[in-house]
Amino acid sequence: MPRRRADTGARDRLTLDVPILQAPMAGVSTPAMAAAVNAGGGLGAIALGAGDADAAARMIAETRERTERPFNVNLFVHAPPEPDPARETAWCEALRPAFAAFDTEPPAALRAIYSSFAQDDAMLTLLVAAKPAVVSFHFGLPDGPRIAALKQAGCLLLASVTSLAEAQAAESAGIDMLVAQGYEAGGHRGMFDPDAPDDRLGTLALTRLLVMRTRRPVIAAGGIMDGAGVSAALALGAVAAQLGTAFIACPESAADAAYRAALMGEGAAHTVMTRAISGRPARCLPNRFTAMGEALPVAVPDYPIAYDAGKALNAAAKARGEGGYGAQWAGQGAPLARARPAAELVRAIAGEMRG
Repeated sequence: MPRRRADTGARDRLTLDVPILQAPMAGVSTPAMAAAVNAGGGLGAIALGAGDADAAARMIAETRERTERPFNVNLFVHAPPEPDPARETAWCEALRPAFAAFDTEPPAALRAIYSSFAQDDAMLTLLVAAKPAVVSFHFGLPDGPRIAALKQAGCLLLASVTSLAEAQAAESAGIDMLVAQGYEAGGHRGMFDPDAPDDRLGTLALTRLLVMRTRRPVIAAGGIMDGAGVSAALALGAVAAQLGTAFIACPESAADAAYRAALMGEGAAHTVMTRAISGRPARCLPNRFTAMGEALPVAVPDYPIAYDAGKALNAAAKARGEGGYGAQWAGQGAPLARARPAAELVRAIAGEMRG
């Protein structure tokens, strides 16, 4: 059965001049990027999931200093990891030769380096007080009281979904808009359960499915890099497109030199989906870590416990001038990346849409 007309009230609250959302990419997106995307007519975003409430408060304040327009703040809502000392020790031992190449050792014990918003009361208190215009969720959904508190604070709520079942759960929970994350997308899959079967729906198929089978406005995400891609998403019934990889090469990005070089290199055409870096499926540029990690004969610890080892190895490698062990997330559209200022890029994409 086709859905009813989308909630245009929710769509209009995005206040977009151009139907483009910048993806909130932890480690890449910055307040400067969010403000620049806003200046170009899109909706900028900052990623709060990798920090605590104090860090989030500083990032929100800096973004507000740079732009008067609304922006999106993104949260990780992953299920708490299950510590498994034996598995974590085995993983660190498997990584020991890589650490030894940089004259260091793996961590003696691994930590869950990121908190989930599902349990972070301090973050909820901050957001209710700060009242960001848009709040988005990745890896799952908060409980009813948290959703109600954010709605009471006037926040428009978005959630990344990778399937119809996840979209229906988000709709039932009261989420205002759905971010349809296709398998092409860079970075972490937004799957609510990373161990569940993954139908690996592409952006085109997923976007159209959600447009036809849910009652929420749909934002297409994954592999979209230019005006033709955004126009295609709109033709499928999406109200906007979310672009991430398209902004990594922008000067406002926090991506380091090795990441930028990899994005512009031949490997950009050969992105891989891997759990090895963080413990969750994520699409990455091929590098030394992805090649090594997928070949290891031991199970990867849960997210974000595995990420503790991944970040430690990358830090050791970078200290010796090796940039091939980073979380160089990128989608399948990576070969189309452009190193242009973010506001200029948004305007260029808008021009491409007009033909």
